[in-house]
Amino acid sequence: MSVVMSNAADSALAPRRGRYYLDGWLLFAAISLLSIGYVMVVSASLHLGDRMYENIWHYPARQAVHIVIGVLLGFVMANIPLKVWEQSGPSLILVAIALLVLVFIPGIGVKVNGSYRWVNLGVARLQVSEIVKLVCILYMAGFLTRHVNDVRASIKGLVRPILPLGVVFGLLLAEPDFGATFVIGFSVVCMMFLGGARLIEFVVLVLMGLVLGVVAIGSSAYRMERVTAFMDPWADHLGSGFQLVQSLIAMGRGEWFGVGLGSSIQKLFYLPEAHTDFIFAVLGEELGFVGSCAVILLFGLLIWRAFQMGKAAERLNLRFYSLLAYGLGVWVGLQSFVNIAVNMGALPTKGLTLPLMSYGGSSMIIMCMVVGLLCRIHHETQQDYVAQLKGRSAWQYA
Repeated sequence: MSVVMSNAADSALAPRRGRYYLDGWLLFAAISLLSIGYVMVVSASLHLGDRMYENIWHYPARQAVHIVIGVLLGFVMANIPLKVWEQSGPSLILVAIALLVLVFIPGIGVKVNGSYRWVNLGVARLQVSEIVKLVCILYMAGFLTRHVNDVRASIKGLVRPILPLGVVFGLLLAEPDFGATFVIGFSVVCMMFLGGARLIEFVVLVLMGLVLGVVAIGSSAYRMERVTAFMDPWADHLGSGFQLVQSLIAMGRGEWFGVGLGSSIQKLFYLPEAHTDFIFAVLGEELGFVGSCAVILLFGLLIWRAFQMGKAAERLNLRFYSLLAYGLGVWVGLQSFVNIAVNMGALPTKGLTLPLMSYGGSSMIIMCMVVGLLCRIHHETQQDYVAQLKGRSAWQYA
């Protein structure tokens, strides 16, 4: 009798062959942001494509290709076991450093607006810092999983992962790319705290980061110019404060419900980078306060699901899954917050894209891969949960 009941329990709790556990709310948020972002890119770039390439569909067509490639690679990420990423972290960080070195090699690296951030692939350009962000999150999650006791014991356990990351930060600042350095640094410090670092060590790391950030800003004329323009953009509204002033005008024109989709005036060569870093300002002008809030809520939903996945994995003692979900959530949340704050004049101008929305191949593809990775975390966590239920049930009825 007990054997029959045990078999019945096993059949009920065992995962079906080929079943993949999906998080509906995560996918809803991601697909909604992708869709709204694409519509806004179309709206903000038609005139630009016509003037620069005599083809109004130049940017929308390329963004569609970016999204297709991103979704395909996201599907691949969703089907790669997390154990692969956990074990390959040290190798990936070396690859990231090599890629960052490539941008400085003539003929391979591409200089745009005074910065070496891209690698020439022939048919397209790859922004290396986007890959490096993902690699650093994977590397830190793996390190904190393997060396949890060292991290909790003393500050020496935190110094070891900082050494290779220090090389990454140095190369990023040399490009220069202060935005990517800030995003990676903040995400990594948060992961260290969640991974077991003591409070005093966390505070020391934060203070060190703030000091280094102030030094980096103070030692660069263009960064100081951005800070002073942020403090009073109207003082030089035709010079250093021009972009921020135009963004604020766009947000103000939107009022409650916007001027209507496609009816933005600021995107018509007034607001620089309207289809990339300042896509949110165009959205605010055309869809208003209500549309802006809807997008912010969608980002909040996506980030909340990432943290819920981290909590679920943590309860099952799946440390790598948990830290990876937390790290990805912090990264997406921070980058979204900074981009939106810049568009609204709450932070100095910084070249960070709005995840899943801004025009750009590297950013779009990597963010789709992040969503795929979160899907994998949810799937494997659910698999482990079902397996544990099955084990407890079998023991109960034996």
